[in-house]
Amino acid sequence: MRAMLLVNPKATTTNRRTRDVLIRALGAAVELTVEETAYRGHAAALASTAHAKGFELVAVLGGDGTINETINGLLNPANGDAARPSLAVIPGGSANVFARALGLPNDPTEATGAVLEALQAGRSRTVGLGEAVWEGGSRYFTFCAGMGYDAEVIRAVEGLRGAGRKATPARYVNTALRHYLQTDKRHAALTITGPGIPAATHVFMAIITNTSPWTYLGGRPVTPTPWSSFETGLDLLGMRRMGMFTMAGLIRQLLDQGRENWPKGRHLVQLHDEAEFTLKAERPVAFQLDGDYLGEREWVTFRSIPNALQVLV
Repeated sequence: MRAMLLVNPKATTTNRRTRDVLIRALGAAVELTVEETAYRGHAAALASTAHAKGFELVAVLGGDGTINETINGLLNPANGDAARPSLAVIPGGSANVFARALGLPNDPTEATGAVLEALQAGRSRTVGLGEAVWEGGSRYFTFCAGMGYDAEVIRAVEGLRGAGRKATPARYVNTALRHYLQTDKRHAALTITGPGIPAATHVFMAIITNTSPWTYLGGRPVTPTPWSSFETGLDLLGMRRMGMFTMAGLIRQLLDQGRENWPKGRHLVQLHDEAEFTLKAERPVAFQLDGDYLGEREWVTFRSIPNALQVLV
């Protein structure tokens, strides 16, 4: 089997020695080509090339951002009807939400062992993706998207990362608390509409999910939409209030690991297993996909893409 391994050399939880061990292990099982990503968007270009050249497997050693780029490269429509490679994921980032949602170990060495076992057994699963479409662009996502407050926090953390600081769970929490004190809690900008969906207005923030959990704080899952999965349509949790007591009550529910039902509250907007909906904003609003800040948008349409990709698990 011809396989390409895409390595993000800046992945936060691996080092050169670990990467060399993983490369040797994979190279013993497949005909392996190794490529290191060098800039934003490089993983997408490399994955698209692997698809065009007939590779049967593309493996990724990196975080959720690198995985997202890779998937968008694999689904590049320019490759036409050429057989699409399967995907293998080896977590190397700070959160690794997609890998953990697939049931893979969070440790890269253990995850490599799981991938090799799946490869030997010929074991894979088909997963659905989400797609976001906006004026002048579109992009697939694996586990989440967001508009409003959560995307603003990701924007702030990316700024700190650009200054050389690591994206730790503590940094996300501290940034979210600081940003909450500064955010506009009176003028909601978002409206949610969709086929067969009653319009929801005056929404401050919206979390869109393709699986659950939405993210992790270290080892603790955060679950705004507990019924979301790769086998169903998209889910959404929106907030119509941003007061301190409202936020505290919601956070308490999101961190309750024993909860199996949706969060409760009259201020919440909730959608489950939807094929399509659109978020419109009265003013440009921060927007993120899979934890990657993508600027401000005035509208984004979200669609469920069933059975989009084969993943070794």
